[in-house]
Amino acid sequence: MDKALKDFHDTLIENLETYTGEYESFIDYGPLLFKLLCDLLNSDIDSSLRLPICGAIAYYVTPDDVIPENIYGPYGYIDDIYLSSHVLKMVGDIHGYEFIQEISSNENIESILNECESKSVEILNDDEIRNILDYIGL
Repeated sequence: MDKALKDFHDTLIENLETYTGEYESFIDYGPLLFKLLCDLLNSDIDSSLRLPICGAIAYYVTPDDVIPENIYGPYGYIDDIYLSSHVLKMVGDIHGYEFIQEISSNENIESILNECESKSVEILNDDEIRNILDYIGL
């Protein structure tokens, strides 16, 4: 009965590791963004950012978000990635991207966030973006 629970970050990696579709170049950043959001909660961040960060984390696990993964597969992570990059850029605006970079062990995090946000905005329409932000109260 001793069954180890899987971290949601690991589940994201499993869900996306075999995806080789059109949006692979930035959908693969989904697990990184999720982990970064979680790690930021353990850092000394402005208290006004905690709710948007928690909202972006919760959005990943919500089954009926704007583009549900259970219907659209990996394409369904585009809205999650948009929201994550949007919230992480809010953190960057307040604390600077160097602060985020120290928490992330990856390459240039500002470049990753810009790529994720710009590519997801190219795909999402204005109503979807508004619905994504409204979903968590931004």
